[in-house]
Amino acid sequence: MHDLPNSNQPQEDGISQSGKSGNNLVDRPIDRREIPAGVEETIWCAADGHEIRRIDWPQRTDTQRGSLLFFPGRGDNYEKYLESLEEWARAGWRVTAADWRGQAGSGRLAGDAITGHIDDFDTWLRDLGDFWKLWKSRRGGPHVLAGHSMGGHLVMRGLAEKYVDPDAMVLSAPMLGFTGRMPAVVMHGGVKLLAKLKGETTPAWKWSEKPGELPEGRERLLTHDDDRYADELFWREKRPQLVMGPGSWGWVERSYASTRALFGPGVLEAVETPVYMIATTNDKLVAFDAIAEAVERLPKGELLQFGDEARHEILREIDPVRDRAMDGTAEFLDRVAPAKS
Repeated sequence: MHDLPNSNQPQEDGISQSGKSGNNLVDRPIDRREIPAGVEETIWCAADGHEIRRIDWPQRTDTQRGSLLFFPGRGDNYEKYLESLEEWARAGWRVTAADWRGQAGSGRLAGDAITGHIDDFDTWLRDLGDFWKLWKSRRGGPHVLAGHSMGGHLVMRGLAEKYVDPDAMVLSAPMLGFTGRMPAVVMHGGVKLLAKLKGETTPAWKWSEKPGELPEGRERLLTHDDDRYADELFWREKRPQLVMGPGSWGWVERSYASTRALFGPGVLEAVETPVYMIATTNDKLVAFDAIAEAVERLPKGELLQFGDEARHEILREIDPVRDRAMDGTAEFLDRVAPAKS
């Protein structure tokens, strides 16, 4: 974090010289292991002074498509999504992504360098609301909010509880429920007890025998694409502050509380914003059934469904899967949030 400028100011508006149409930058292959040319990483300070990383793209084309804000999942970092973020920028979007406090390059909250912890998801929602207001005030519309996994859950809750007011929302494998056969209310009761007995900041699952080493078999939960999976390992080695392991028991308990709140009576039904969800029935981390239920209850919910060809990280999948997800997202946004004339 210390190599980033400390600034709440957005980057200058307008087209970067390296990104004007006609320049070969937009046609150049995307390097997933390098921060793209013209992109700036800075620090945003939350209301309580907590430093949170952000990354901003300049306008890549002569015509501005709108502005898109993306948040990654639990234990994630925006470096993993450089490919998708750059593609959206090349399509004309002014793109921004940011950490959640307590993970990636934005500190830790459990008292150690590895465990992912939060006191309550409302803390993240307050950060989201404050960041959104500042970001939206300095970016042209339409305004799109996107998130993956836990990030998808949080932006969906932020929308339902009016912390944010995007023109459209895109969610990749949103964490709207967890896999397993037991009802959520039963599981929530169990993890409440475990959090009390074991300690809220204690890791909730085993990570690896060697600190910092990813557990065997993790890739089989995330993607079929070996090279894209290896990108994460590259960034963890290049930027050790990104390394994160298990969530805490407090995080698990608050996750159940937050997902149950989102599915309360009338909550999703009151959301009028178009919401596009990308999900796979083959997901071993989040519950596809919960995603399908949310789409059904949302007045303007849509679902792009995958099967065995996709795992949890759909935006980091093999090309045929990922291309379908990106193309579907572009079609959805063109339809529900067209560029302003």
